[in-house]
Amino acid sequence: MKAWRVHELGEPQDVLRYDDVDEPVDGPGLLRLRVDAVALNFPDLLLCRGMYQEKPVLPFTPGLEVCGTVLDGPRAGERVLAAPALPHGGLAEQVVVAEAAALQVPVDMPAAKAASMLITYQTGYVGLHRRAALQAGETLLVHAGAGGVGTAAIQLGKAAGARVIATAGGPDKVQVCKELGADVVIDYNAEDFVGVVKDVTEGRGADVIYDSVGGDVFDRSRRCIAFEGRIVVVGFAGGRIADAPTNHALVKNYSIVGLHWGLYRQQDPQVIPRTHAALVALWEQGLVDPLVGAELPLTDAPQALARLGDRGTVGKVVLLP
Repeated sequence: MKAWRVHELGEPQDVLRYDDVDEPVDGPGLLRLRVDAVALNFPDLLLCRGMYQEKPVLPFTPGLEVCGTVLDGPRAGERVLAAPALPHGGLAEQVVVAEAAALQVPVDMPAAKAASMLITYQTGYVGLHRRAALQAGETLLVHAGAGGVGTAAIQLGKAAGARVIATAGGPDKVQVCKELGADVVIDYNAEDFVGVVKDVTEGRGADVIYDSVGGDVFDRSRRCIAFEGRIVVVGFAGGRIADAPTNHALVKNYSIVGLHWGLYRQQDPQVIPRTHAALVALWEQGLVDPLVGAELPLTDAPQALARLGDRGTVGKVVLLP
């Protein structure tokens, strides 16, 4: 079978090779899947560069979330959503996953949307509900609202009954956020989000800020967080890890909340199936629907990851074998 593998660290278009590899072998507690769709995430790009917190031994296959069909055993034919364990990720025609972590996919959910329902939606739901305790009527500010992380957070915020403000770069991405239901959208290329957030909240600021960008965006977010607000630190797509001055958090009574969703696999594994059930219920009610901005063949993986790194994508990018 075919699989994309990183043989040395660097930009994906330089270091990924489409290799012939042996088919994976299942065993006790494992499921062998035919990969029907693999959704890309910013950590896949960081893995190629060697900049992610997890550093698998070379050569390795990226791809952190897949929708696939079980090939063997009593569950053969069942479609599941899963996060393959590195170094054998989902950018392949087949993959093996832990049976206990394989989540059932609704029969009428397309594979591309199902593959997009794991990392970003789980992260969004856990971040907004478990970590930030977002309440109906509160104001949520979502940075990079047109990307995979942001589109999920906008939908989840609206489903929770929050007033959602989103930031995005350029008119086209602003329109995407509006179509997803954001109440206010700020083009960060044209205006400073701090002033707009203060203006539309009558000086109070946002109760919850969902920040996957970090750096300067985090620094400026501190200027428009509400009293007793919560800044959820999701990632650092901007490239710089910001400092968090504790004296400022003290004088404004706000919280800086870390969110590493993957740790729940070890620390509290039941969080993931419970969250999946909640997300499926929201999907069945029409309250969330993953925005798949591009469906591309698996053979386009290096170029697709490069586009992700250049912020040239909207919603999720999904590869189909």
